[in-house]
Amino acid sequence: MKKSRMETGMELLQKIDGRGGEAVLKSLEDIAPDLGKYIVEFAFGHIYARDGLTLREREMVTLASLLTVGGCEPQLKVHIRGALQVGITPEKIIEIFLQCIPYTGFPRVLNAVFAAKEIFISEGL
Repeated sequence: MKKSRMETGMELLQKIDGRGGEAVLKSLEDIAPDLGKYIVEFAFGHIYARDGLTLREREMVTLASLLTVGGCEPQLKVHIRGALQVGITPEKIIEIFLQCIPYTGFPRVLNAVFAAKEIFISEGL
């Protein structure tokens, strides 16, 4: 029997974001539970579940995208943890951010680096 997008999404969310993803969903329960459902079903159950990119590659794209948009530091922190969870090293995370300097500028890269520093410290890295 084929898994639902919710089941697939929850499995991938757990694999990638673990406690960070769960915390985001929990924080939405009392105000926008449907938003949590959309995140799980669409972002993780549909987009992350596609063939073509590994979870590491998807997290690399996500890190660069969140950095580029700017103002997404809470979500960036969740995905920095997710990147670590799927085996991306702290050094590679910083290198991803440095690659963005010519396209997004120093302020957004600095914000991302400081977000990463906070996560690396909290994770004992």
